[in-house]
Amino acid sequence: MQFVYLPTIRAAGLPVGAASSDRVIKTLAPARQYELGSQALPLYSAYLGGEAYLAGHQGSAAAAEFQKIIDHSGLVTNNLIGALARVGLGRAYVIQGNKVKADAAYQDFLTLWKAADPDIPILKEAKAEYAKLQ
Repeated sequence: MQFVYLPTIRAAGLPVGAASSDRVIKTLAPARQYELGSQALPLYSAYLGGEAYLAGHQGSAAAAEFQKIIDHSGLVTNNLIGALARVGLGRAYVIQGNKVKADAAYQDFLTLWKAADPDIPILKEAKAEYAKLQ
């Protein structure tokens, strides 16, 4: 509770923006050592960290967090963050200026969600961001 739930919940409640990204990362620090072993919140700290790094325009660090989720997909099974990590990874690669890897990450997400309701906001955003890469 003290080392996984509370830091993750506190970080999730913080505003996400360039000015607060360091605060989110620091708040998540206690949960980091447990993120691969927590059955209740598997890799949520990695996802929130990735989002914070994106907000701080730290593409390399964000990519590492999202890649961690993708590499351990068995932990997140069918949880939403497994798919959203691909969008985050695409965004991280855009920040890094790596169009080829960004393209592949967006394609992975769009393939996973090809049958999703087209009005879902994250799907619309991902499609628009992907179109800009083309």
